[in-house]
Amino acid sequence: MQDCARIALEPDEQITFVTPSGAEYDVARKSWGFYATPSLDARLARFNLRAALVKNASGRHFIFLIERGAERDCECYMESEGMRIAAWLDSAEACRQLYESRAKEAP
Repeated sequence: MQDCARIALEPDEQITFVTPSGAEYDVARKSWGFYATPSLDARLARFNLRAALVKNASGRHFIFLIERGAERDCECYMESEGMRIAAWLDSAEACRQLYESRAKEAP
């Protein structure tokens, strides 16, 4: 992996990454930190990306944004790296199920 740029944003500024296929990914700075993704179950889907919570072989977690149509490439990558999808975060239903499962675990 190669670090290609460092961008300093002021609060309420945003950058947009694009792919040749037309997928887009925004990062927005706020005074308190960052919106790391567009809305998972609305704008991100319109940008042709699917969000997934992924766990690696060391137990570390990542958010993957997978281009629609490239799921098989991602699966091959995850298999080679010993990773697995812990949860899809790309629909209102998936997010609702995640919230419900967390509510059941609450004391």
